[in-house]
Amino acid sequence: MTVGHRSFVVSQLGARMHYAVPRLLAERNMLERLYTDLCAAHGAARLLREMPQQHLPAVLRRLAGRVPQGIPPERITCFEAAGLFGTMRRMRARTATEHTAAEIWSGARLSRLVARDGFGAATDYYGFSGECLEAVTAAKRQGLRTTVEQIIAPRSVLDGLMRAEEADFGGWITPEADAMAGVFADRETAEREAADLVLCGSSFVRDAVIRSGVDPGKCAVVPYGVEARFEGRARIGRSGPLRVLTVGALGLRKGTPYAVAAAKAMRGRARFTMAGSAQGLTPVAMAAIRCAVDYRGQVPRSEIAALFDDADVFLLPSICEGSATVVYEALAAGLPVVCTPNAGSVVTDGEDGFIVPIRDADAVVDALERLAADGGRLERMSRAALRKAADYDLAGYGRRLFAALGLDPAQTAAPVEGGAAWRSTLPAEA
Repeated sequence: MTVGHRSFVVSQLGARMHYAVPRLLAERNMLERLYTDLCAAHGAARLLREMPQQHLPAVLRRLAGRVPQGIPPERITCFEAAGLFGTMRRMRARTATEHTAAEIWSGARLSRLVARDGFGAATDYYGFSGECLEAVTAAKRQGLRTTVEQIIAPRSVLDGLMRAEEADFGGWITPEADAMAGVFADRETAEREAADLVLCGSSFVRDAVIRSGVDPGKCAVVPYGVEARFEGRARIGRSGPLRVLTVGALGLRKGTPYAVAAAKAMRGRARFTMAGSAQGLTPVAMAAIRCAVDYRGQVPRSEIAALFDDADVFLLPSICEGSATVVYEALAAGLPVVCTPNAGSVVTDGEDGFIVPIRDADAVVDALERLAADGGRLERMSRAALRKAADYDLAGYGRRLFAALGLDPAQTAAPVEGGAAWRSTLPAEA
């Protein structure tokens, strides 16, 4: 590594944002190492890419899609045994306590393995909330700069918001206590305390982090960016009922009851389509959803573009998010977005969509009625959505991320030395 340049170790469970952070660093020769659990660049998971995808179970198809594009394979360390065991624990979990316990185990296991293997010649460590406590602590102890990305509002904030929803919509889920929620929240708190910098995808998350006691001076907001997977277009000359789309998991956190209430209120004037997993919802909830909207179930990502193309507006009345990437995709498709402040979006109220209060179905209806009644407004907002999306592609995200990290966005380091031999002197994964 050239003196004066910085290089990063990044650790993450899964393929968060298609490995955007390590990929952007690798493009500038600043990635010392990506640590992860399972990906299709190494080991048995790599073989899945050679198999006919239509014959694979959904969980294996998702694993085959974990391909860290743009990251040299020799810079990637996969802890496959930990990843497989963690996946099995999550699949077997039946209660809220078991789900959280599985999350804690997976995050702590990855974090301990990263701390054990070390940081090479890196100057910086970058981890994600809930899965990096041991690693960020070890990196801090060794004098590295440390960054933790808070991917959603702190667990204590999330749980408080959800308790209020459960009180109002108890019939939608089976209420249950989570005995491990406090443990998870404490780990997140310790991660933020150990970090030199806490990155947040939205002002909503940053405000929640500051309320949890973090020094505002070490918090920064870095909205995300997405790669265009389809060609966006302006909505011109709409006729018939307004076509409203919601994509993503259904549930209380996503504000699904308010979308359903809006669909009932606008029956005949708008057609609502929902796509996403409904895991955990009761038969009562599913009956309410199917009576009000066209529910498509969990749709493969290859078919999402067609859903966007067939819509006029995107709706996400979330109670709590980090910064929902599906909103960035909707803007890129040319869809005005109706969402809440808690969705953590980059939508500007009245320009490329509407920001409505949480827990307010009437406000959702009012916003959608304004678009349904005025085709000119819909067209103007659609064009504004396309303009907004142009600033929130992957390159734009890289510029914002590098600025927050104190790096010159145009800087390219000399190639990081090492790589292939990294693991040769290390003990086998335990």
